[in-house]
Amino acid sequence: MTADALIVGAGIVGAACAAELAAFGMRVEVVDEQGIGGGATAAGMGHIVVMNDSPAEFTLSHYSRDLWLALAPQLRMRDAFACCGTLWVAADDEEWQAARAMHAAFEAQGVSAQLLDASELRSCEPALAQSMAGGLRIEHDSIVYAPTVAEWLITQSSGVENIRVRLGARVTAIRAGGVTLADGERISAAHVIVANGLGARQLLGSLPLQPKKGHLLITDRYPDLIRHQLLELGYIKSAHHAAGTSVAFNAQPRPTGQLLIGSSRQFDTTDSAVDMPVLAQMLRRAAQYLPVLPTLNGIRAWTGFRAASPDGLPLIGPAGDFAPGVWLAVGHEGLGVTTSLASAKLLAAQITGSAAPIPVEPYLPVRFAQKVVHD
Repeated sequence: MTADALIVGAGIVGAACAAELAAFGMRVEVVDEQGIGGGATAAGMGHIVVMNDSPAEFTLSHYSRDLWLALAPQLRMRDAFACCGTLWVAADDEEWQAARAMHAAFEAQGVSAQLLDASELRSCEPALAQSMAGGLRIEHDSIVYAPTVAEWLITQSSGVENIRVRLGARVTAIRAGGVTLADGERISAAHVIVANGLGARQLLGSLPLQPKKGHLLITDRYPDLIRHQLLELGYIKSAHHAAGTSVAFNAQPRPTGQLLIGSSRQFDTTDSAVDMPVLAQMLRRAAQYLPVLPTLNGIRAWTGFRAASPDGLPLIGPAGDFAPGVWLAVGHEGLGVTTSLASAKLLAAQITGSAAPIPVEPYLPVRFAQKVVHD
């Protein structure tokens, strides 16, 4: 039987789209070459954060965080959801002023946040370097283990009776009304959604997506060493570098008692091997904020690739000139977990013709397709 929707990609974004469309009563088929929750979903930190680099980024991340908070009571222990909050750390007076400006912006938009001076910061997170100037605590930011949530969305959320999953199937061609697999099989569907991150570039070569390689390291168990997700205020600048290699301090307290340490960004490489000089640079940066870090036992380091768009916002909606009759949910860069649930809501609203919960215009792929046509 022909599916109403065929989704290419079983990561957190594809899984969220499948669950949302199935809840509308649509028959959904999810196709992935690997398994559920692989790719960038498996490689990332799993943070759920409100970001305000632009009004569109704030709107999408804030709305999606609310969706995560509503979903959290249904999740299982193995999904490792924790509402630990984010603590943005100011290393000097200049960054302290940036924290104050960030606080004012969040406060004006109804986000619960508190400024911490140097003394309050030390009381809140004693493991941080004593030289830090202060911080900004964002309540309700959270962390989660995204691979198992992707599996939950596809197999246990409401409407799962409408979802069929086909793994080990590589899509080699895509068109309005269906896809072709590597073995030549053609699968038909009323709506085709591309939600496989950087893999979308192999299907739609003109998509403006660029890989950003990142490194992470996880430690042995050190319970209660830190309580919040910790980020340096310079993380925002690092996240939006358009070239070269950059690192920024980011640490998470996982529910297991382990610490997850990041982050790095590299362009112009698709080599998945751990780059030891970059990893060392990242850890040296982290040790400036967490002086105890060099004494901890690191268990494993790995890499992943973020799918970045030119303006830092995802492509959610009709593919337009990239692939007429096809839908996109790609380009989420480092906020794929955060914005997955909201992305699914926006895509489903467009496919079903229902009212969108937030404006869709900033995320429509046509903003880049127009450039392809006219350049």
